[in-house]
Amino acid sequence: MFKKIFTKKTDEAELIARCLKGNVQAQEAMYERFAAKMYGVCLRYTKNTHTAEDVMQEGFIKVFRNLAQFRGEGSFEGWVRRIFVNTAIEHYRKQVNMYPILEVNYLEEEPYSDEIIGHLSAEDLMNMINQLAPGYRTIFNLFVIEGYSHQEIADQLQISEGTSKSQLSRARYLLQQMILEQKISGSKEKYV
Repeated sequence: MFKKIFTKKTDEAELIARCLKGNVQAQEAMYERFAAKMYGVCLRYTKNTHTAEDVMQEGFIKVFRNLAQFRGEGSFEGWVRRIFVNTAIEHYRKQVNMYPILEVNYLEEEPYSDEIIGHLSAEDLMNMINQLAPGYRTIFNLFVIEGYSHQEIADQLQISEGTSKSQLSRARYLLQQMILEQKISGSKEKYV
């Protein structure tokens, strides 16, 4: 059994340097440091835990293979996260063909109430997002959670910018419907 020489306080630069030298304990420490967060990223882009685990494994392989390319500019965690998002997108592209959806302008005219969302737990909202079709879920995650622009999403997924916008619009509409159904079923339960 090895002696753990890395702690959460271990200097990131030292940890990276040791990983670059092939130090197994350093690699384990890096894995432990980022595994939970990156697993969450993988789950947002996949439909089940098994696929998320596969994407996570592939993501860590890429992190270790490309570690020498990290230039120390910006956040290391951000760099790692970007690799995982790109890995999830690559996996998604291999699995799903995306088809354009017609623009649905009326969707933007139907506002939702912050009061409704205020009654949802984060877990409920994530479950609703996971119920979306893969195309809607991926674009929603990239735009809303990761902060990508529609042009960046279009480039990543090899679709048109209009397709990205229409799928985001449809995803928002479907989420609004799920939230409203949750509110209606929740209010019925209170009065039954």
